[in-house]
Amino acid sequence: MNALLILLGAMVLFALAYRWYGRWLVQRVFPIDDTEPTPAHTLRDGRDFVPAPPLVVFGHHFASIAGLGPLLGPAIAVIWGWLPALLWILFGSIFVGAVHDLGCLYSSMRNRARSVADLAYDVAGTRARALFLLFGIFAIALAMGVFVINIANLFAPGAGGAEGGHVPEAVLPSTALVVLALGVGVLFYRYRVSLVKLTLPALLLSLIFVWLGVRYPLTTLFGVALTANLWVYLLLGYALVATLLPVWLLLQPRDYLNSFQLFLGMGLLLVGALVGGFTMTAPAVNPAPQGAPPMFPLLFITIACGAVSGFHSLVASGTTVRQVDKARDALPIGYGAMLMEGLLATLALLAVAAGLGSEWQARYPDWLTAGKSALANFVHGAGAMVSAVGIPLEVAKVFVATVAVGFALTTLDTGARLVRYNLQELGRAWRVSPLENPFTTTLLAVGLIGFFALLKAPDPITGELKSVGALLWQLFGASNQLLAALALLVVSLYLRSLGRPTLYTLLPMGFMLTATLTALLIGIRNFASQGNTVLLGVSVVIFALAVWLVGEAFVAWRRGRATATVQ
Repeated sequence: MNALLILLGAMVLFALAYRWYGRWLVQRVFPIDDTEPTPAHTLRDGRDFVPAPPLVVFGHHFASIAGLGPLLGPAIAVIWGWLPALLWILFGSIFVGAVHDLGCLYSSMRNRARSVADLAYDVAGTRARALFLLFGIFAIALAMGVFVINIANLFAPGAGGAEGGHVPEAVLPSTALVVLALGVGVLFYRYRVSLVKLTLPALLLSLIFVWLGVRYPLTTLFGVALTANLWVYLLLGYALVATLLPVWLLLQPRDYLNSFQLFLGMGLLLVGALVGGFTMTAPAVNPAPQGAPPMFPLLFITIACGAVSGFHSLVASGTTVRQVDKARDALPIGYGAMLMEGLLATLALLAVAAGLGSEWQARYPDWLTAGKSALANFVHGAGAMVSAVGIPLEVAKVFVATVAVGFALTTLDTGARLVRYNLQELGRAWRVSPLENPFTTTLLAVGLIGFFALLKAPDPITGELKSVGALLWQLFGASNQLLAALALLVVSLYLRSLGRPTLYTLLPMGFMLTATLTALLIGIRNFASQGNTVLLGVSVVIFALAVWLVGEAFVAWRRGRATATVQ
């Protein structure tokens, strides 16, 4: 089947969903009152609460939610066939993910930018808030640990270059983008230079650095080899500094520039599909790949951010809500950005299902190989599609890798900041004053991320201690999707307290809860049989926290609990 037809069909479906279902939701389920000032104005502090133009906030939100997830998930899940993966991306984004994101942003915006975890207190009680905060801290730190491992491997030199998932050529352009973002932030907010005048020069410079990165790959620094292990520590240091900076200085301008890079990348992929004549070489359905777990529920766990993601609930009610200028911006930011991420996931799926061409079978012989080579497969397939527009293949691959890294770094920064916010909320809830200190909680947040990034476990065959990055992706998917189900549960309780329809949030919540708890049980059984006590313990903690929180919510639902603090 022609890849272009699939892509055009996806674009039409997403446009119709935004036009009809999205607008219906903000009229009937999440009614927007544009006369009420947003928390970015009422709580403005110049550090975290800073109103910004809609494009800037959309750029931040989209860049934060579109990390490696919508790229890696489809690049792994395609082993079950491109059709099941495509259907989950399309319908998951429209009826689950976008509803989830809009609901979380709406609920937080109406309650002084309080997080979904904090809202759990109003609708389900003190224990529910603490459990949600603990689950959120655990899930985000785990996810960011996985991202650090993948970025470090991509930056580090290694055998096979881009074919093997190593693109040190992306180091220079990725670093340059951070520096350019700092410049844009200072010029826009301190010297009031027009955003229009800043955008084009910054984007052109970022593309020049892509070309320079191809010419001058960074593999050493002051004579020290930049290994993957060293990159883990450098990335953790970056997360520490970036999280302490005000959002206007780095977070907002970098996310804004990143979003344009991604739009350019998506446009090049679209044109490449148009002129390249790519056809789907992956099988439409492959129900029993060698060594793979069952398609249900693992397909819905493997493709996380490209269809629905609990991480989005924390971004929407954590950093994004603090920057929204007008209430009406909730629809394009909350619902529209998720559909855009669904389109990105569709492009990632086409990159590996069609862009790899005749190499698909060799690159997907079994489940284990698919998981280990997912990022390399995406970079190679997307690079091939981009090169169809006339860009040299090596430059195309570096550009694709730079875009992927840019969004992963954005998500890492946002994720560390969200762990900090959750730790501070936990400190306020438990009256632990050290946890209310931004510097202390930032150190703790980065430390937790580092724990997962550096976590090792014995190989079941050799007994040698190895990184558990590949296995952590499965746990990330399960905990992330479970967080989405729990966020939808909190939003449903909030809507019920307002007398609003809850069916449109309860149905996706029930589906995600069933899929994720089943996946966790499968993981617990596998880790127990392998004797992997580290990941077995992590899985049991995630499962126990989730079941306990669902129990608290069920009791609250039956009692019809809603305190006077709910607006």
